[in-house]
Amino acid sequence: MTTKPTRTYFKPEGGLPPQTARMDERAVFTDAYVVLPANTMSDITASFLPFWDKTRLWVIARPLSGFAETFSQYIMDVAPDGGSEKPELDHKAESVLFVVDGKMHLVIDGKTFEMTEGGYAFIPPAAKWSVKNTASKNVRFHWIRKQYEVVDGIDAPTAFVVNEQDIDPTVMPDTEGKWATTRFVDADDMRHDMHVTIVTFQPGGVIPFPETHVMEHGLYVLEGKAVYKLNQDWVEVEAGDFMWLRAFCPQACYAGGPTPFRYLLYKDVNRHAKLGSFVR
Repeated sequence: MTTKPTRTYFKPEGGLPPQTARMDERAVFTDAYVVLPANTMSDITASFLPFWDKTRLWVIARPLSGFAETFSQYIMDVAPDGGSEKPELDHKAESVLFVVDGKMHLVIDGKTFEMTEGGYAFIPPAAKWSVKNTASKNVRFHWIRKQYEVVDGIDAPTAFVVNEQDIDPTVMPDTEGKWATTRFVDADDMRHDMHVTIVTFQPGGVIPFPETHVMEHGLYVLEGKAVYKLNQDWVEVEAGDFMWLRAFCPQACYAGGPTPFRYLLYKDVNRHAKLGSFVR
């Protein structure tokens, strides 16, 4: 029987660096990409949302005109007995939740799920859902939101909850197992207009060419470290860092080891490019 590897998930703890700390120069916002290092997620950068109790969050991506326009991404930090009976105020929004620490009860259209570390939930637009932390410690999870793009003749996807530990990654061809992707939906399922996956590189694994494509990306490093090519720059990233790439930003990477380099990846897929906003 094959033993599956133990997965680790970075989670921000908040706090504030001491007055003696050296200012970190790795945070950068360019016209092609953004890097938010893990230590930028401190107490003073946390936010709050209506109808969420005992909850704070870090907004690490939001739509910006002329940059990444399709999604928002939060890291939620919910204290014991916290949560929300009215989490989403936009009935057109779909969501993915991914738990990196603790556990919580998720209810979607009357069905209850218990989510633990590695838990992944897809919530379709207009669903009625709620979240509750019934444990004795905080639960932390990513919440990725996108306004669902309806296509006449194609049904909206349905809700589901799984755990990454129960899914075998798909190995990229001709990579000797060094590059793999954990997929939670079929790539050719046209109901879905976004994919949120987990990409894993073994130490020494690479993206061997500058990927340049129409999809926007959010990449949150769950584990390990790498040197990542972003547009014209090579940037060292590690667990807890977040990268935000606009469409067509060239990207590649080299996983530095000694542990696997893994990140939670968002991209918009399976829809025509919008033209209306450019018509006058």
